[in-house]
Amino acid sequence: MTKVTEENFDKEVLQSQLPVLVDFYADWCGPCQMMAPVVHQLAEDRAGEMKAVQVNVDEAQALAVSFGVSSIPTLAYFRGGKLRGSSVGFLPREALEEKLTEWERD
Repeated sequence: MTKVTEENFDKEVLQSQLPVLVDFYADWCGPCQMMAPVVHQLAEDRAGEMKAVQVNVDEAQALAVSFGVSSIPTLAYFRGGKLRGSSVGFLPREALEEKLTEWERD
């Protein structure tokens, strides 16, 4: 997964032609470490349909604040440059797929 910073967030997420699942995480966060492979595998399985990126909240605090990230992991789904949905905490793959389906309808 691509690591996104404050400098390239607009290009990688808001201007993306594909929907983007953003994984807000920190290296020290256990649930984040559990969530990353789930997001990575889902992104591989949906290559060409969507992409997934990671934002380290310790390194990009302004991004975390601007999107209201107060707990991690937080997953945020962007489509057409707009936030379409978000989820806080670890999600098993099946639950994440359900969320994506819900967010894709909005």
